[in-house]
Amino acid sequence: MHAHLDLFCGASGDMLLGALLDAGMPLEELQRVIADLGLEGLSVDAARVDKLGIAAIQVDVQAPHSHVHRHLPDIEKIISASSLGDAVKQRAIRVFQVLAEAEARVHDVPVDHVHFHEVGALDAIADVVGVVAGFEFLGIRSVSCRALPMSHGTVRCEHGLLPVPAPAVLRLMEGLPTEPLDIAGETLTPTAAALLRVLVTEWGDAPPMLMRRHGYGAGRKQFPRANVMRLLLGEPQQAAQTQRLTLLCTNVDDMNPEWLPAVMDRLLAAGARDVWLTPILMKKGRPAHTLSILAEPSQAAPLRDIVYAHTTSLGIREAAVDRHHLPRETHSVETAWGTLRIKVATLPDGSQKAAPEYDDCRRLSEQHDVSLQALYDAGLQAWRSRSG
Repeated sequence: MHAHLDLFCGASGDMLLGALLDAGMPLEELQRVIADLGLEGLSVDAARVDKLGIAAIQVDVQAPHSHVHRHLPDIEKIISASSLGDAVKQRAIRVFQVLAEAEARVHDVPVDHVHFHEVGALDAIADVVGVVAGFEFLGIRSVSCRALPMSHGTVRCEHGLLPVPAPAVLRLMEGLPTEPLDIAGETLTPTAAALLRVLVTEWGDAPPMLMRRHGYGAGRKQFPRANVMRLLLGEPQQAAQTQRLTLLCTNVDDMNPEWLPAVMDRLLAAGARDVWLTPILMKKGRPAHTLSILAEPSQAAPLRDIVYAHTTSLGIREAAVDRHHLPRETHSVETAWGTLRIKVATLPDGSQKAAPEYDDCRRLSEQHDVSLQALYDAGLQAWRSRSG
């Protein structure tokens, strides 16, 4: 499933939650997710409201009042200790890591020393975890989003009166497309900005897709325009087969090659679409490696920073490339050893080809002491039986 976010009047964590509920996530599922965090006094409810003639869902997160200033390790511990699925935990933690990195650069402090203030409150933890879990529940595998709105004016926070967008939000917007919004006041919160930074896979207008449903999430502030955002859900169409990406390359010949796999893992965790190494022979016969990174254009700058910080590279080549790809979906099938995800791609002639997810096969292989080959064969046989 593909999701497109239309930030008509900005976004906040509760607006994203409202749009997910309106698009099909049951309130009971969201309440279960919040309960799984194991935080006493934290609950969530929702109601349908009218925003200048548009019916939308407004979410209300109730949390006990607290003056606790949480740091990143505290929030990571809360999420990791919950009974949520691993995929939800990892992505939710990544959202807070991205937010902590932005706050750290704004305040010039180490990431682990960042006080999250309002964003570290329990309701913000509920927003982040709820949104990530909602995307997982609805089977959303790709996300597009229109340009981020740049409103004006000021916003009052714990530090006092700050310009809009707030400094952390402005940092999170770096490298992303923006558009002016003639509204005085905050229209994009730090929580929403961090969620969008992590969840969005492509920026721009909605791609060609077969629309299935949509939802509106309501904000609490009153603006001259309807304070809503909308979420469109559909199946990508074959017309959306080309994507403009950025290719970063650097040659490394004076670095311990044992360190390179760790750099690759760090780049992938930071959002690179793909990372690979190519052995080469440089001038004067020096053996070396070319480190290549394929990424969204908006991610090029932070990925360059990682390369400079964690390799001996002094320069990086950058080029725009077009990625042609087949439409694809992920299905789950049952085998004798457990559930496997199957990637299914559709060829131009309408036929399909499939491949089991390696991580699932490896996990079940270790759990049941069965060969990867047997799991691959069982997964494909189950998919063929189901698809006819």
